[in-house]
Amino acid sequence: MYNLLRCLCLFAGAGLLGLAPASVPQAHGQENAGTQTNQKIPVMDGGVGPCSVTLSVIGADGKPVAAADVKVHVAYGFAGIRKLDLEAGTNSEGKVKFTGLPSKVRRPPLQFQASKGGLSGVATYNPESECEARHDITLSPARSSPEQ
Repeated sequence: MYNLLRCLCLFAGAGLLGLAPASVPQAHGQENAGTQTNQKIPVMDGGVGPCSVTLSVIGADGKPVAAADVKVHVAYGFAGIRKLDLEAGTNSEGKVKFTGLPSKVRRPPLQFQASKGGLSGVATYNPESECEARHDITLSPARSSPEQ
């Protein structure tokens, strides 16, 4: 009986002290108040800082690109020893949001690389100068490497 009570107290104490397991970055939806269709913007939470960027991926024709893949590599902390690789897909309106980004990164700006099929594009974002930002990425045909 004593051991059972002791176990319960340890679990209760851990909960009160906030000793919950560390969270892993996860994508989740968020309401988009700026559109009439109430389309949810996919959100990728890095969980390491206060900054965020909302990206709109558009094609060369000016139309939003749905299901585009957006990636970013983040190096932060002392000497950039901590690393974070995030990836998310756009919604039907070509939008995706990355939250929980650090305010200081090694070798800014961050480069968000978007691609779909044979199209690709890049947006740069410096969280030190713009912690909350919105950027567009225009996709164009990927350049082929010169043949030798």
